[in-house]
Amino acid sequence: MDRLFSIIAGGILTGSILGSVLGSAAFGQALASQSVVAPSSVSPTSTAPATSENTDEALDPASLLPDLPALPRSKASLIGGTIQKVDRVRDQLTLQIFGGGKMKIFFDPRSNIVQGSDQASPADLRPGDRVYVDTILDGSTVFARDIRLATSALSGGKSQGVVVSYHADKSELVVRDLLSPNPIKLRISSGTQIMQDGHITAASQLVPGTLVNVDFVSQKDVRDARQVSILAIPGTSFTFGGVVTSLDLRVGLLVLNSSSDHKTYEIYLDPASITVDDRLRLGADVTAITNFDGSKYVAQSLTINSR
Repeated sequence: MDRLFSIIAGGILTGSILGSVLGSAAFGQALASQSVVAPSSVSPTSTAPATSENTDEALDPASLLPDLPALPRSKASLIGGTIQKVDRVRDQLTLQIFGGGKMKIFFDPRSNIVQGSDQASPADLRPGDRVYVDTILDGSTVFARDIRLATSALSGGKSQGVVVSYHADKSELVVRDLLSPNPIKLRISSGTQIMQDGHITAASQLVPGTLVNVDFVSQKDVRDARQVSILAIPGTSFTFGGVVTSLDLRVGLLVLNSSSDHKTYEIYLDPASITVDDRLRLGADVTAITNFDGSKYVAQSLTINSR
């Protein structure tokens, strides 16, 4: 009797356990089927409740860029000139410096660009613009800390060019700027100083073809010349000494960096007067006797100096 009771009890216990296992399996299958097949009462366009992950605002891609380093605290040098070229890919401008020579200057968002009292941007930098740049050395590159564009209302300016004409009755001087395809008109007044070799001279010396430096003030469409410095009159002889920085014998052009004023001069070689020496190369120290013909310096003789 005890053995029969044990068999019956064991069977009931086994059946209970088996039922529990089968029931758990069935419940798991039901959950699995619910997770795969959406109930017909739920619309396919229904979305899950918003969470903190999908309510965040979109990040600005610019905020992911690293901050630019601070500019070095070196002394700035002021350079004035005319923009010859703007390279917006390399953030670089080529400046034709007042008085001669060219320089490549880099800029970036750290550069402060102004026009008069207004803030400007790199988009306002265009070839032909006259600017004054506070430059510093950033490593081995020349960097623009501040760029000041000339304003059209009232600003100072400088020009170097060749006299096209001078009309005393109109008090008008027309100069073809070496950096601009269009001539500029300047008003000569009683207050204008006409200088030659450091002395005041008469305005009648401003004959066509004369090379001049002009310091002027612009107000609206009128440019008042404050000072006109005569650099060369056609037929005048000039002697230059210095180092050859560029040489193109195909066109007969030599660029010399003067040892006296450290400015750059373009000198054309007259094939009728100059026999090219084999020692004429970049870096050579030369002395050139030239004639100004009203547009350029033409070498009449060229001597290569030994070092």
